[in-house]
Amino acid sequence: MQKILIIEDDPKIAAHLKSFIEKYGYIANIIEDFDHVMDEFSAFNPDLVLLDINLPKFDGYYWCRQIRRNSICPVLFISARTGEMDQVMALENGGDDFITKPFHPDIVMAKVRSQLRRAYGEYANKREERILEMHGLKLFPERYELSFGNEQVRLTKKESDIIETLMDRYPRIAGREDLLEKLWDEQTFVDENTLNVNITRVRKKMQELGIEQAIETVRGAGYRLNVTWEEAP
Repeated sequence: MQKILIIEDDPKIAAHLKSFIEKYGYIANIIEDFDHVMDEFSAFNPDLVLLDINLPKFDGYYWCRQIRRNSICPVLFISARTGEMDQVMALENGGDDFITKPFHPDIVMAKVRSQLRRAYGEYANKREERILEMHGLKLFPERYELSFGNEQVRLTKKESDIIETLMDRYPRIAGREDLLEKLWDEQTFVDENTLNVNITRVRKKMQELGIEQAIETVRGAGYRLNVTWEEAP
């Protein structure tokens, strides 16, 4: 059963959407804690998101950008805003469609089913997964996984971002400022100590794959990836 996340601060509208969605056989969940939207998103792992624009603390454009850092699931904006620029902003910030309030539930469900078919259906034009490879070491940025030979380790998002940056810059140095900017997610301030801690964790993850001393500290500059391993058969 596919899962739909509702990010809407009007309890009546959210409950109405949830009830209608569940009648069609989907699993629906409503965000109630707007201090931890992304935590609930990650825990629920939805197949599609219905997203309002006017929300507490941060607007829907902001949350759509955060979702796009972690997922390519369809995002449908539902808003009372009817201006052309609002629709442009929704699409420019990562949305897939825009529904205006007041809405008819059948229209919402038709668009939901259309987006689900397009993203996951039998005839969906599935986007090829991105894989970064270097001498047999493979990074899967979209599932936070690093593999070498027959071994795999799971990564956090920050660990994956660090490895991706080091691979992209190879054999050049990845500057500390570049890495800090990569780790900045608009919600959490990332300082020098946070970077050091995550570099240490990345080194440990690579050691779990049997790779030693692959990340070189270049004093005063940043870090460089060195190929210290032999390509696995």
